[in-house]
Amino acid sequence: MAHGAPLNGHDVPHTNDRRSDLTGDKRPPSRNNRPDRDRAGGRTGARRPSGKPAGAGTKGPTAPSPDLPRREGDRIAKLLARAGIASRREVERMIAEGRVAIDGEVLDTPATVLTSLKGVTVDGKPVAAPEQARLFCFHKPQGLLTAERDPAGRPTIYTALRNAVPPGVPRLMPVGRLDLNTEGLLLLTNDGELKRALELPSTGVPRTYRARTFGDITQAQLEDLMDGIEIDGVRYGQIDANMERRTGRNQWIELTLTEGKNREVRRVLEHLGLKVSRLLRLAYGPFVLGDLPRGQAAEVPQKDVERLRKSLKADKSA
Repeated sequence: MAHGAPLNGHDVPHTNDRRSDLTGDKRPPSRNNRPDRDRAGGRTGARRPSGKPAGAGTKGPTAPSPDLPRREGDRIAKLLARAGIASRREVERMIAEGRVAIDGEVLDTPATVLTSLKGVTVDGKPVAAPEQARLFCFHKPQGLLTAERDPAGRPTIYTALRNAVPPGVPRLMPVGRLDLNTEGLLLLTNDGELKRALELPSTGVPRTYRARTFGDITQAQLEDLMDGIEIDGVRYGQIDANMERRTGRNQWIELTLTEGKNREVRRVLEHLGLKVSRLLRLAYGPFVLGDLPRGQAAEVPQKDVERLRKSLKADKSA
């Protein structure tokens, strides 16, 4: 995938070329490491007959006996996330809503352990076996929602993706979100586990943005963001912010962060008294926007996807 060129000629300051593979990844060490809770031991959780609402005459998961051998397999939420149904958290919500069944029996717990998705249905539709993880870089234009559909009928990223990805590509899910008026690099994957790992603050995957702003600001004020900042009771972590170019009271500012809270960049800059007139995401982890045309997508080579997986797992266990 091409990389390193400005998006719009003179309108965006030049940035040094960065390769879209993992060899040049300079991610900070992972923080807030948590133990892996994905594996379930013992027996599977209870199921309930199809059609009964959650909690209607059902039992919760049975505690594993210390005398029983460890059950092979993975929790169903993890398997469904891998299959691209939804993120693990969303799958757990779907199970609570009674939308997931095995052989016609509705599940009532995400602790159910399976070795495959044979016989599993979601909303009555069979679930196909997980496909190979695929990852795409998409240049999201302004004016598109990062959502599958909008009640108000506004266009979404999936409107553009119909013509941006090859036919037959499995359902893709966005890694994080970009606001309606934010443009730039958006990663998309069919693998819910990979999506989750890239989004979690604990993995410390950096996101780099460039903002065109109006107002008065100094580099010293921007450097204070390295200590984090609290706005209206919300704590934002370390942000590496640098002035790129200034003309009068207009300036381009580049910011790198690892949390990606909702509207974080805009809120922080507005808190500093700046008006944001344009916001672009230039990079997510080792992947860069480069000269990818607006509204187009490029697939990440499989070797880089596997390298990324290993890197994220190494950070988690560190």
